[in-house]
Amino acid sequence: MPIRLVFELARADHPRLYDDLIQFHKGTKRVNRLRVLAYDGLLAQKGVFAGMRPGLPYQPSASGAQEGNGDITNDIFAPAIDG
Repeated sequence: MPIRLVFELARADHPRLYDDLIQFHKGTKRVNRLRVLAYDGLLAQKGVFAGMRPGLPYQPSASGAQEGNGDITNDIFAPAIDG
């Protein structure tokens, strides 16, 4: 059963999201972009990205990653955790 949404977003509410979506004209492309962002957000929340596990906070790499130094982003490409 499909879910139908009416979505209204003001730039003041979420500037980054607004700026990303506004680059697409109304219609299918914008809806698809929102769908991708929502799905990626769901995966991130479930811990699929960066070797995270559901319900556990992000653990930076052993190098002691600090915001802005790139180690956090680079952990996305770290080897998979088997388990």
